[in-house]
Amino acid sequence: MTGQDQSDALVDQVIAAHERRTPLSIVGSGSKAFYGHPSPGATLSTTGHTGIVNHEPTELVLTARAGTPLADIEAALAEQGQQLPFEPPHFSGNGTLGGAIAAGLAGPARPYAGSVRDMVLGLRLINGKGEHMRFGGEVMKNVAGYDMARLNVGALGTLGVITEASLKVLPAPPATATLALEVPISACHPSTETWLRAGRPVSAVAHDGERLYLRLSGTTSAVADAVSDIGGERMSEPAARAFWQSLRDHTHPFFDTSAEPLWRISLPPGADLAPFGTTGLIEWAGQQVWLRARTDAQAIRQIATAAGGSATLFRGQLSDVSVFQPLDAVKTRLHQSLKTAFDPHGILNVGRLYPVLEAA
Repeated sequence: MTGQDQSDALVDQVIAAHERRTPLSIVGSGSKAFYGHPSPGATLSTTGHTGIVNHEPTELVLTARAGTPLADIEAALAEQGQQLPFEPPHFSGNGTLGGAIAAGLAGPARPYAGSVRDMVLGLRLINGKGEHMRFGGEVMKNVAGYDMARLNVGALGTLGVITEASLKVLPAPPATATLALEVPISACHPSTETWLRAGRPVSAVAHDGERLYLRLSGTTSAVADAVSDIGGERMSEPAARAFWQSLRDHTHPFFDTSAEPLWRISLPPGADLAPFGTTGLIEWAGQQVWLRARTDAQAIRQIATAAGGSATLFRGQLSDVSVFQPLDAVKTRLHQSLKTAFDPHGILNVGRLYPVLEAA
């Protein structure tokens, strides 16, 4: 079956569901099935809609179909000395491009290389009426429809079925090094600011409660100079790659899925980490905090809000607790308007993002 045949089959399935007003649950590889609220309905699978449509190494642009495994895309980019700068998590190892965009999740490099939203140049998606639409393009200067493409990043498929996406890619760094430093959690942000102001090629910062881990990525001379200046214990390259991948894909022991529910706290730069204790795992130099706690959800969210951030129940379910930070009245109306515009009968991934959003 050709790529056009595959997309036509997806369109037909959405049109049929729209006419019957029956819900559809959009699924790629299922690697992020745990994320968000459960959604009812017949499965609409994008796993057969695969393939790299276009890759222009000199233009730093790649276009691929939504069901294409991230591993395939990363392998093709590696052959050209390039990479997906936002380091999308694979989780179970089978993540797809469409799922990466729909979830909007990024790995350790996110504060320094950019987010998923930053790298999306354009996409094609099928809205809730079965219309196959295109937003943006394959050129970094193209702005037509750009906001609409980015709007679907992190929407968890509630606005449409992503069928194809064009992304900005970046050259892979010639050299990397990871240092382990004996400094407290409170030093994450100020230390990182010092390194960045000194022109050090910081590409990831994490703290496991005992040590701070700093990844440097850039030219050989820049990395070597930074290693010499900063000090600490340099990890072997295999150990370093395994460590950062364990954070990206949540295979690090901290993310044991049999433990308590996992909270993701998103904070502004320089936020005080003291209210969150010392038993969590810190990423992004303190802008992302992972906590294991069955503590009252309202209390966790109050602390996060007071710090200027938000709290997401990333894994696990708690009775009567919204996965994502509850919306105020204004944001609820805005989300409802968008949902109605893209999916008037409310059939796509119903309730996956916010259960309060219903069909018009």
